[in-house]
Amino acid sequence: MKTTKKKLMKGLLADTANLVSAETAPAAQSAVEKKDSRLPIDTEARKKNRTLPTPKVLELLKNSNPGLFNLAEVVGKWVWVTFRETPAPELRQVLAQLGFHWNRERQAWQHPCGAFRLRGFQDPHEKYESYFPADSRAA
Repeated sequence: MKTTKKKLMKGLLADTANLVSAETAPAAQSAVEKKDSRLPIDTEARKKNRTLPTPKVLELLKNSNPGLFNLAEVVGKWVWVTFRETPAPELRQVLAQLGFHWNRERQAWQHPCGAFRLRGFQDPHEKYESYFPADSRAA
């Protein structure tokens, strides 16, 4: 049987297209059905909060959730909040609303306090003074 290369390639491409569409159809449906489980955040307020100075951020943190304030650490001008385990979605929403973002490398929620250029490969604890504001308040 004589078959040209073009016919053979055309048939293989058609078979591959059918196979790919059959495999990706359930994945496409599940991607459409998957809902965003994150809680809503007021993005304008978040942008505004990201420019606040350190004392204002600490005050907001203390007023919104004293438990988060107790976990806060000030590193340079930045405020970090570190958890042992993944926090509840409501706590993550509060942090995001206040202007914090998740830093995967440092495993901490960080707030820039208007100083957006704290970058580098070294540990900021080596370069900047750090303290826990909850420890320094009067008893």
